[in-house]
Amino acid sequence: MSEFKKLVFSGVQPTGNLHLGNYLGAIRRFVALQEGNDCIYCVVDMHALTAQLVHEDMPSQTRSIAAAFIAAGIDPEKHIVFNQSAVPQHAELAWIFNCVARIGWMNRMTQFKDKAGKDREQASLGLYAYPSLMAADILVYRATHVPVGEDQKQHLELARDIAMKFNLDYAEHISRTGYGVDITVGNEPVHAYFPMVEPLIGGPAPRVMSLRDGTKKMSKSDPSDLSRINLMDDEDAISKKIRKAKTDPDGLPSEIDGLQGRPEADNLVAIYAALADKSKADVLAEFGGQQFSVFKPALVDLAINVLAPITGEMRRLMDDTSHIDAILRKGGERARARAEVTMRQVRDVIGFLY
Repeated sequence: MSEFKKLVFSGVQPTGNLHLGNYLGAIRRFVALQEGNDCIYCVVDMHALTAQLVHEDMPSQTRSIAAAFIAAGIDPEKHIVFNQSAVPQHAELAWIFNCVARIGWMNRMTQFKDKAGKDREQASLGLYAYPSLMAADILVYRATHVPVGEDQKQHLELARDIAMKFNLDYAEHISRTGYGVDITVGNEPVHAYFPMVEPLIGGPAPRVMSLRDGTKKMSKSDPSDLSRINLMDDEDAISKKIRKAKTDPDGLPSEIDGLQGRPEADNLVAIYAALADKSKADVLAEFGGQQFSVFKPALVDLAINVLAPITGEMRRLMDDTSHIDAILRKGGERARARAEVTMRQVRDVIGFLY
């Protein structure tokens, strides 16, 4: 191999209802990235155990993520859609990366601190080592690009650190086995086995905020269902939630600078922009100077027009899960074949007999 072939990988956890933030921040971007890229999209069910050990509805949650992928427009024939636990090579490489990664690196992960809270001694080892498994998810396919939100960018930087340390520690072994690729990191040439994965961050609403508090991310775990628009919400629910969304007394500004210090207004404008494939400046040029009593109904109509076809297709797929199961089974077989190529070579590099 003379260079790493461009490959896009990403995944979504099967925990709680998928919402507008998941769609705009992740799934819709997955669909767009299909054009001109080789893509692998994963339902990361092993990661779901870090949030909650026992799930009564794991099969249904896993299927719902896959249904959202398909309903939104991901083509499982041209690309790969599967659930993580169907490919044991993810866990195998994660253990190797646990040995590559340093405790100090893990201690810097802010998301562990946020999720573990004050009583970190009671947090699971899986939650602590979550970024190592995430690195394995990506690198077991030697993926080169990952669409991520800002909150996952630190984990992607860790994946790069793990890849680099593996490449440097095993440099002679990689050269001897002939599996490496000559790359440049900074100004330094490296004969690498794993690529330096790059983040794909962008779009007018990469981080969708709560409808009840514009300073907090839209979340599946928020106790208020009014804080989010679920992908399975009907038209009445979407309308109610947008109309009840928190705003302030002022109308919409004509310039983006006028959104500073107004998180709820900024969030609704960003949502409209993302749904309409426009910039926030374009939205303000259209609605600037008008009250939310005018803007919210327009946002309701737009949200329903975009989401209703997806919701309908998700419901159809979930009514007969045999099609989803077949897609996941076939995707798992294809993913395992790719992952095993990597793991055979990694075992050779390390010196494992198999």
